[in-house]
Formats: sequence, C-alpha cells, structure tokens
Amino acid sequence: MSFRDPAQGIVKHKIEPPRAMTEVLLTAPEGETVPVVCVAEGALEALNAFEAGLAAATEFKGKAGQLLIVHGADGRPARVLFGIGDPARAQAMAFRALPAKLPVGDYRIEDAPGHLDAAQVALAFALGGYGFDRYRKKREKHARLVVAPGVDVAEIREIAHACALAKDMVNTPANDMGPLQIETIAREIAERHGATFSVITGDALLAEGYPSVHAVGRAADPARSPRMIEIQWGEAGKPLVAIVGKGVVFDSGGLDIKPSAGMRNMKKDMGGAAHALALGRMLMAANLPIRVAILTPTVENAISGDAMRPGDVLDTRKGLTVEVGNTDAEGRLILSDALTRAGELEPVLTIDMATLTGAARIALGPQVIPFFTDDDALAADIAAAAKAVDDPLWRLPLWPGYDEALDGDIADLKNDPDGWAQAGSITAGLFLKRFAPTSGSWVHLDIFAWNPKGRPGYPVGGEAQAIRALYAMLKTRFG
Repeated sequence: MSFRDPAQGIVKHKIEPPRAMTEVLLTAPEGETVPVVCVAEGALEALNAFEAGLAAATEFKGKAGQLLIVHGADGRPARVLFGIGDPARAQAMAFRALPAKLPVGDYRIEDAPGHLDAAQVALAFALGGYGFDRYRKKREKHARLVVAPGVDVAEIREIAHACALAKDMVNTPANDMGPLQIETIAREIAERHGATFSVITGDALLAEGYPSVHAVGRAADPARSPRMIEIQWGEAGKPLVAIVGKGVVFDSGGLDIKPSAGMRNMKKDMGGAAHALALGRMLMAANLPIRVAILTPTVENAISGDAMRPGDVLDTRKGLTVEVGNTDAEGRLILSDALTRAGELEPVLTIDMATLTGAARIALGPQVIPFFTDDDALAADIAAAAKAVDDPLWRLPLWPGYDEALDGDIADLKNDPDGWAQAGSITAGLFLKRFAPTSGSWVHLDIFAWNPKGRPGYPVGGEAQAIRALYAMLKTRFG
C-alpha cells in the first residue's frame, strides 16, 4: 500500500505489513520435523554415547539457553538439545531464543517442563521469529515450529502478529512512519474488525477541542500535520475499555532541542500509539465481551517559526491551563487532551501507554516497564498477568507528596516539575492523573519500546512491551 500526501500529491514509500508470524507456526507437520529436547542442567543421563561425547566436547551442560545441534549421517540436524537450567524455574519465554539459533527447518518441542503452558511456548517461538527486514533486499527464512496439540494457534498468531506490528511501526524510520501512515494503519485495523474510525487533522483540532495536540504538532510540515485518531468497537451496553497511546512520530525536542545522541532513536517516540493499536487489535480479534476505544494523538514535535515556546501557556481539552517549561516534555501535553476525551466516553478502565520519560529507564532499565495506578486490585491483576506471561512490569507509586511540584507559576500547572521532586517518571504520571478519567480505573505505563542490546529472540530495535500482560489481564477480567 502506498500513501499519497493530499497536500503535495507525493506518493510515499510503501508501508508493508509485518512479515506474517503465521509462517513460523504449523498446526501439523508438513514433512520431517526435528525434535528439540529440553535438557535440565546436569541431567545428561538420557543422552546416548555419541551425544554425551558431543556435549562434553562442546561443554553443553544443560544450562539455561544452551543449544547443541546433533547432526545425523546426512549432515542435517537430527536432534537439538536445549538447556533449560533448573526445570522448576524454567519460563516459556526462554523458547523465544530458539528461532535465532536454529537452522531453517521444522521442529517440535519435547520434554518441556510440565508447568509450562504449551501456548506460551508457541507464542515465544513466534515472537523469537521476528525480524525487521523491510529495507533489506533479501528476506531471511526462519525455523518453524509444529505446535503442540490443543493450542489455540489462531489466538497465538493474532498476538504474535500484533506484537510484530508494534515492532515494525517502531522500527520504521520517521520519513516512512509519519502521522498519515499511523492514521492509515489505524484505519485498516478498524476496517478489519468492523469498528468505527474518525480522525481530526490540523487546525480542525482547535475547533474540535484538542488545543494541546494542535500546539505540539503545529510546527510540522503541513504534510505531517497533527491529528487525533479514534477507533471505537463493540456492542452498546458492554463495558468500555479505553486505550490511549502517545503518537509522537519524531521528537526533536522542539525549541528545547535534543542533542544528537538523544535524538537518534526518536523515531520510536510513537511507540505508545503503536502499542495501543496492537493491544486494541488483540482485543478485537479475541472478540471479548467489551467495547474498545483506541485514542492516539499523533504529532511530530518539530521546529519552525510556529513552534510552541518555553513559557507559552497552553489550553487543554479539560479547561486546565499548562505552562510550557520544556518543549521536550510534549508527550504529556498531547496525552492530556486524549485522556480527557477518554473520560467523556465513561470507560470502566483506561490504559495509557507512552514512551514518556528517561527517568523510567534510570529507575528500571530498558527491560522492566513501570506502571502507575491508584487501584490496588487492578495493580494486583496486572502484576499477576505480567508474571504469568513473562512480560515484566513493576508498579511505581503515584506519590502525592510530589504533586505540588507540578503547580504552575502563572497557569494551573506546568509540564516540567520542580527539580526538588526528582522522580521524573512519577511526576509525569501525576501530571497525567490530573486529566485521567474519573469513571472507572486508570493505569499509566511508561514503556521504552526498544531493545538497546540484542540477545537471542530480542534483536536490537523495536520491542513490544506490556501488551501481552495487559491482554492476559483483560482476558481474565472480561473473558
């Protein structure tokens, strides 16, 4: 599919769908399959003499993540030994490393610890088969897995495909993933699931009551004008779950411009929108008995003569005024309008996701995602789901003692809290709380959406975080 800029008539590069994750999962063998035998650390007594000798020569001991390919007489893999370490501590997501280590071929899992969910093992394999090769001439082939009987392969494929979509969107550079492209992807998701779709663009945002979205995005080229994208799905009368995602397609920092090192990966600043669309897609595909609203304020934080300035006071949809202390704290500004809109829909639960603060990474690093909510029951459900599907999340407090750090000097509040509070991820959450819906519960997730260090199954680049846990939580609550 190509994208024509209505203002300039330019056809942009093709936005291709993510490589189908269905290709790596098979419901039945299509030929010879190679067994992947799970081996506990030190438990090598089941190996034959040849395998034992090979294990000794290669120092394979069954440690978690170790892999030993045993070749047959024809030189092709006959068996694969996969170390799982302590079986009692083995996790399904460990199998995510397999596709990156295995030669092309079809495989089946044997002797997995009994407590592991076969569906989660299959999902891990599918997630591990992801690769972003849009800009490469040659697309790689990957190992495939014959899924264990009884697994709902259709659901696993939907989850894996949604995660791949989020990663593809984050990995795609800003010249090919602008506001128009996000709008088009959202429109396609809505059409696929029979949902309603609406978008408000450019100066119409002022007339329709999204002044902060407009203020942040107005400095961009008209071809990349700001927009408010909304999807609604589900039958009237069902409980509504609102999902809000920050969609800053590129963040220069605005007039408070970022240094080059801080700007290099800012194509990923629309990770919240990508995750919101991916989670919404999962929920609609599962046909849960709920309504879903997906709200993605989408802008480019650019620099031009019309850019917002430090010291400017902005209006918001809620009516509160915000003093701009730092134009690089723009994500919370566009989320303020979107959260207010979510409240107008009276949801039973609102989830917002945003690549919001570096402080979250300082607190928990790139692999663990903080979440914030005042609802203890919701926090417990999220934590339980995160543990069950190995999608690491950690609750941080909406500490009220830091709330006064947001008080504005000449406006109701400011977007850069006083330095004495220090806890930047918490104060960002407190800012959003001022605009969060008062109906139902609200949870904010400060995601990273990125792997800065590659490891098997987790290549450097875009990463889907938190949405598998949120999907599992919502499925338990409403399914």
